[in-house]
Amino acid sequence: MPSHAVPSFGFPPVARVDARVLILGSLPGRMSLEMRQYYAQPRNVFWPLMGRLFDAGLEHPYEERLRRLKENRVALWDVCASAKRPGSLDHKIETSSVTPNDFASFFERHRGIELVCFNGATAQRLFTDLVAPGLSKRIPTLRLPSTSPAHASLDFERKLAAWEAIGEVSRG
Repeated sequence: MPSHAVPSFGFPPVARVDARVLILGSLPGRMSLEMRQYYAQPRNVFWPLMGRLFDAGLEHPYEERLRRLKENRVALWDVCASAKRPGSLDHKIETSSVTPNDFASFFERHRGIELVCFNGATAQRLFTDLVAPGLSKRIPTLRLPSTSPAHASLDFERKLAAWEAIGEVSRG
């Protein structure tokens, strides 16, 4: 049955040319879209994790957080350039409506990417199904526990332990 959801459109990538790690979400949720900020939902633990890993936490203004990620050679983007999704839950993304971002061009401009990390299973599935088959270069990937408040099965410290892998790669 076709959905009455209107398409949501993602944000441009946050990246310096020398980025080593790319963190991919699926598509910004409603609050993020309203605020025009990655991971703006207050119960999402993405920024608290980035605070612990790169001193890019919520105590800093949004633009400063992005600057600190870039300084640490961490890039941030989403798999979907646009997609239909009623609400904000990743599993509600209508796969048939997804237009993926242009990863071929991104990886051409950011040749130092050594690891693609997925913020949860949906980002990994969408990338694997819709993006990876069209890429000429294979880059190692790692699925990390979702930072979404909808995925609270792991506590913060266990999520942090998993996410520490990006700090190791970004620092070389």
